[in-house]
This record gives sequence, structure tokens and C-alpha cells, in this order.
Amino acid sequence: MFSLQTIFGSGQQFYALLDEAADAAHESAKALHVMMKAADRQPALDSFKLARLRERATADKIGQALVDSFITPFEREDIEALGSALYKIPKQIEKFADRYSLATEHLAHIDFAPRAAMLEQAAGVVKDMVHELPKMNLDKMTALNEKLRSIENEADRLMLELYRDIYSGRLDNLQMFLLKEFFEILEKAIDRCREAGVVIYQIVLKNS
Repeated sequence: MFSLQTIFGSGQQFYALLDEAADAAHESAKALHVMMKAADRQPALDSFKLARLRERATADKIGQALVDSFITPFEREDIEALGSALYKIPKQIEKFADRYSLATEHLAHIDFAPRAAMLEQAAGVVKDMVHELPKMNLDKMTALNEKLRSIENEADRLMLELYRDIYSGRLDNLQMFLLKEFFEILEKAIDRCREAGVVIYQIVLKNS
């Protein structure tokens, strides 16, 4: 005799799909950091587009699984919210890469690598949080959430330093615009990681 779990599924496929989405977000951030460390910093846009398309395909799979599945490991609304938050990370990173490709000649003197490294760290923490999600371990998730918060705080501090450079009077109008534009895109990408972390932490709070 078949059990209800056999008939309706256990809902465990959602963890695998969320892991896949978190992996794509982390790979996108890693690709950006590698590009910003390279001597020529020539944008290879295909890698960012592929990461975002991979994320989109995973989001579609999550949506279809929510339609097809009777059982989910936690609330459907939380699965949708997390899938959406994860999708926004590579989307924001691709936005940076696309615009960077249009302004490369004006950006050679700007070092984006430290902020890109922080973005990669933040996406890595999100990946770890998603991987730990099935365990619903509040202590572990609290530690990861605090780690992500500290990265965000450091990014905010660096943005304040950036604004001091912008308003120092040493830059021309184009340099001021480009500094502000591109660093704010990176900051928003880190914010997207933080938003995903908040969703994960709230899921664990409700289910642990």
C-alpha cells in the first residue's frame, strides 16, 4: 500500500532547486570578482547572461513545482519569496556587467575588485544559508545571518568613503557620475544578498 508521501511527494525537491538557484547567484558574483581582478578587465558578458538564465530557469522550475506539489517543506509563500530574492542577485550583477561593457575605457582607473570580493563573500554566505536550510538549525543560521550582516555593514562603510571621494573636488563630472553609478549597483547587489538572507532567516525562525 502506498503512503501519502509516495503519492504526493515529500517536497524535498524544493531544497535541491533552491540550492541550484543559490549556486547560480554565487557563480555570477564569483565571475564578476574574477573579471574585476583581471589585468584587462574585459567583460565576458556570456557568463553573466548564462548565470541569470540558469537562475530564471530554476525559478520557473520552482513555480511549476509549487503548482504540481501537494506537499512543501515550508510555506509556499516563503518558497516563492526566496526564489524571487535569489533570482534578483545575478540579475543585478548582470546589470553591472552590461553597463561596464559600455564604459570600460572610462573605468580603467577605478578599482572595483574589493567591492566585488565583498559581493562574492555575501553570495557565498547566502549559498551556505540555503544549503543549511533543510536542517532548520536556528543557531547555525543566526551565525550565518550575522556574518552576512557584517558584510553589508562593511559595504555601507566603504560607500561612505566613496562619497567622500566623489565630493572631494578632485574628480571631473564624468568620473563622479561613473563612480556613483557603478558602486551603487554593486551595493544594491550586496543588498539583494542581504534580502535573500533575511528571507531564509525568517523561514528558519518560523519552522525551527
